[in-house]
Amino acid sequence: MLMDPDRGDTYMRATAGAVSATFQQVRLAMGAGLGGLVADTSLPYATDDYAVDQRFDHVQDVDSAVSDEGLMAILGVPLLLGPQVLGVLFAADRSRRPFARNEISLLCSLAAHAAISIDGARLLEEARAAVRELDAANTLVRRHSEAVERAAAAHDRFADLALRGGGVEEVAAAVTEVLGGRLSVLEADDAPAEWLKAVAASRAEGRAVCRDGTWFAAVVAGSEEFGALVLQGREDLEGADQRVLERAALVTALLQLMKRTAMETENRIRGELISDLVTNGERAADALRERARQVGFNCDGEFAVVVAQADRERLHRLAFAAGHLASQSDGIAGLHQDRAVLLLPGEEAGAAARRLAKELAVAIGQPVTVGAAGPVSGPESVPAAHAESLRCLEALTALGRCGDGTSSRELGFMGVLLGEARGVERFVNAILGPVLEYDERRGTGLIQTLETYFANGGNLTRAKDDLHVHVNTVAQRLDRVSQLLGPDWQEAEPSLEIQLALRLHRLVRS
Repeated sequence: MLMDPDRGDTYMRATAGAVSATFQQVRLAMGAGLGGLVADTSLPYATDDYAVDQRFDHVQDVDSAVSDEGLMAILGVPLLLGPQVLGVLFAADRSRRPFARNEISLLCSLAAHAAISIDGARLLEEARAAVRELDAANTLVRRHSEAVERAAAAHDRFADLALRGGGVEEVAAAVTEVLGGRLSVLEADDAPAEWLKAVAASRAEGRAVCRDGTWFAAVVAGSEEFGALVLQGREDLEGADQRVLERAALVTALLQLMKRTAMETENRIRGELISDLVTNGERAADALRERARQVGFNCDGEFAVVVAQADRERLHRLAFAAGHLASQSDGIAGLHQDRAVLLLPGEEAGAAARRLAKELAVAIGQPVTVGAAGPVSGPESVPAAHAESLRCLEALTALGRCGDGTSSRELGFMGVLLGEARGVERFVNAILGPVLEYDERRGTGLIQTLETYFANGGNLTRAKDDLHVHVNTVAQRLDRVSQLLGPDWQEAEPSLEIQLALRLHRLVRS
């Protein structure tokens, strides 16, 4: 039996010849039973009949275990290492018998050897534990040294990226090269719900956090949130490696901030150009043409003029998104009178308006109404096209089509009815321009023929009587109209616009 220093008693450590499981699990308090008496006094004790011996305190559980094993004569000697008692060594017999002095002396001698062996085994285990601890410490130091080297290499890479204005993709490549694993760059709010919770935790703690083996480092600059870095495949990330990921998030935030600042500066310059084109396009065309060339926009090519409107609290985001979308089409954008104005080359006005209404709404998170005009060319044409786009925008609002996009040409006479009155002449010219120009150049009466034709419900016979010409002459004039306005001018919608334009033209003439 050996001493248990934690519990202050002795327990059965090893047996030879025992058959009872209960006996092999015996525990003895100091001073209890024969073994407890030996351990407490550091002296050998022997009994030729354990059950009836009253020299020591009997314990019912121990007596029961001894009885189960069938033991009668028991000799116990202390396992001594100097003054220290390590436990008790027993010899027992299942029959009554006395133990001679030489037997007691022999067992004491065996106990002395056993104590030395037990202490030697203990020292050896402690030495082995110390070696294991030393190996672990060496491994930890080596890992720490390697992590510090990786951190130093990452710091140099990040410093270089920040100084030369690198991109987020380069930061991701540097992180995976240093740390391994797979790195994803999340945009703000662009992630599964459980990932968003982890990003929020990282933002709140100001540190990278691990969730289910995935590391999250929020990309934050002051109150600005740019998303997060997500590292997978490195569950054991800690210490210097964790700080590498956190430093990468900081560098990413810095690069994003620098990129946005540069874009905002460029957008401001382009916005000032937009405002001057809208207000002074006709008076300062040459100077504005040169300024446009300096920012990479060709004013002499054809372009659509687009006006976009959203709530005032989203104006900054609208301007940023409009500038980004315009740059993708080699156009320019800026704010004018709390609306975004875009000049977009190479795109039909109506299609551009519908596309921008959808894309800007997604970008700022609320409906955006878009009106467009064009194509036009030259700085001189921008003020009139802007006014036309603005009237189109106002017409959409009056129709309750907020969040929609269209052009003044597609809106047709509805833009005239719902927009400003100055659009009447432009509407008439858009619908009847080729006929009016033909009459003025040739001295013909196609406009009068059209008015008479519609006034008689499209009846050629009645129309020729009012015009005092032959019916073939009326038919020939209408054929000329078809050549000028297109073959579908008598269909329902074009016919309605032509009749409205004829009435407005008569009013303007009067």
